[in-house]
Amino acid sequence: MEHLMRAATVVALLVLSLGTACHGALQYGFYSGKCGFKDVEAIIQGVVSARFARDPTIVAALLRLQFHDCFVLGCDASILLDGPSSEKTAFPNLSVRGYDLIDEIKAAVEAACPGVVSCADIIIAAVRDAVALAGGMPYQVPMGRRDGTVGLASNVVLPSPFMSVQQALQIYQQKGFNVFDMVLQLGAHTVGVTHCSFVDGRLYDFNGSGKPDPSMNTALLNDLKQICPPQSSTDNIVDLDQNPTSVNRVDNSYYRQLMQNRGVLPIDQALASDPSTRWIVQLLASTNLFPPLFNNALVKLGSNQVLTGTQGQIRKNCRAVN
Repeated sequence: MEHLMRAATVVALLVLSLGTACHGALQYGFYSGKCGFKDVEAIIQGVVSARFARDPTIVAALLRLQFHDCFVLGCDASILLDGPSSEKTAFPNLSVRGYDLIDEIKAAVEAACPGVVSCADIIIAAVRDAVALAGGMPYQVPMGRRDGTVGLASNVVLPSPFMSVQQALQIYQQKGFNVFDMVLQLGAHTVGVTHCSFVDGRLYDFNGSGKPDPSMNTALLNDLKQICPPQSSTDNIVDLDQNPTSVNRVDNSYYRQLMQNRGVLPIDQALASDPSTRWIVQLLASTNLFPPLFNNALVKLGSNQVLTGTQGQIRKNCRAVN
């Protein structure tokens, strides 16, 4: 327990340092005064709030949308571009959703302030507002991103849920993230769903053994077998957070469940067994550090390889270049 307290102190200091960190050409309050007396960030918040009231699962959708955008060419809204070979057509993105909400937000801000707010900034702001609505800690994000003009399926390289921790970490490190960033970004699995096809191997044929994953909690194993029967023709939905009271809440339940061997995806449970990440999972499961650290992780992700200044463009329509 003493080592956890020491780690918590170090991380708390890290939070304070990140709170005042520089984010390059991005700025807090970037849109202040750029649209007269109109508050474009409040407009974004209003649209997100209305959608959340009807559909709280939009939080998971937006978190995934941000990750799948920022992790490829940086946070440039390239994932929003339509086209026969666009990023949307890459296999990992076929189940990404939330595009309609971004369109709705874009229409609202264009009506109030034409040609000023980028689609890239809209994604980041929408995630921020959704996280707060889902019980996360409110936070601010620096703005000033511009939109990219290239979005190709061939550029989409994302970590797989079937990877080992070390394989995934290698991809994260190539993008400039460390092991702590990776564990925190995967904390987005505190909300959202997967499908039986991503879980079946752990239930019936773990590593080709013909048996279940021996590390899986027995009660969870039995529950998932009910949802995902063998040789089913239906790829049923599975909640990533198996705590029914927090399935749509941004909290540390995800990490607490990992410590109980109740992780759903292979990469999730692997975080709690790999020595390089287990201590981080344990720290986040046993303290109240997840909300501020998750926010900082989202700010760092959202500041990754951005276009600013005269780079890129401000798209009139988020689905097409100008």
